[in-house]
Amino acid sequence: MIDLRTAIAERTGQLASLGDPEDAAALLALLRLLYETGRQDLPLGRLFEGHVDALQIVSRYGDNDQVVAATAAARAGAAFGVWNADRRNEPLTLDRCSLTGGKSFASGAGILSHALVSVDVAEGRQLILIDLARTPPTIDRNFWLVVGMQRSETHVVRWNGDAIDPADIVGAPGDYVREPWFSGGALRFAAVQAGGIAALVDRTRDHLVIAGRADDPHQMGRLAALFAAAETASGAVRAAAAAWFSNEEARLPMVSAARAAVYEAGGRTLTIAQEAVGVQSLFVDHPLAATITDLSMYLRQPGPDAQRMRVGAAVASGLIRPSL
Repeated sequence: MIDLRTAIAERTGQLASLGDPEDAAALLALLRLLYETGRQDLPLGRLFEGHVDALQIVSRYGDNDQVVAATAAARAGAAFGVWNADRRNEPLTLDRCSLTGGKSFASGAGILSHALVSVDVAEGRQLILIDLARTPPTIDRNFWLVVGMQRSETHVVRWNGDAIDPADIVGAPGDYVREPWFSGGALRFAAVQAGGIAALVDRTRDHLVIAGRADDPHQMGRLAALFAAAETASGAVRAAAAAWFSNEEARLPMVSAARAAVYEAGGRTLTIAQEAVGVQSLFVDHPLAATITDLSMYLRQPGPDAQRMRVGAAVASGLIRPSL
């Protein structure tokens, strides 16, 4: 079992920049690193994507001291993440310099060294970068009782009047939800998911080859269908990455199109992989089992219907159209 904190640090060393990609080539390089990380290990991919997200946000909105400190910490092995989901009836609040309340779906709780959290203030959503060694939350591990992505350690965290430093406040209220970065950042996790789809292809193929069943005509048809679905997913991510710098109006519809394509391709590959391998794919010690349950869980990102609606509206207006 890989050490997730160490693996995040290793991949940080492969990043050309910790800020926003400056051109299409840099964006594609980042997405390919996320894709290959998801292909290797989806929980790691989830945490590494959050690490990249947090560092890009600090680079975009933080002051010079914050950017320098975060960069130095990340290059030295620190692991960052973004915790945004409020607890129902227990949102995280900031009173002067004291934090009270909680966050749900706090991926990497107990693994990360720094968390970028959001609180509502009068002027909007405010970001705070918390050094978790200096201001540690309590972690409720009874929340994350799931069949997939267990190793992402996505727990409930709480603070109870814990103090932060004024220098921990990042940017201005409302920065976190500024577009196109807020919605456009979904392209990063779509790349990780597409890597998970590729992993399903890899592990299904390996199983069939080892079992001596890869030359069965029905199985060859399944492998072809798996390849087509995986290429659809990765192609949609590439197309959205290309549009990000070439067509500003189409940026967000193309990201939504990539999310929708990856979601549909993921569902198809999950079905075909299990048809190809059969019941063995669900034995806990089979290489496919973790990928199946992890991808099933990770594909369930919020708002899939809203993404399809955004794509449909863009198609109807002529803003986006199929091309080769």
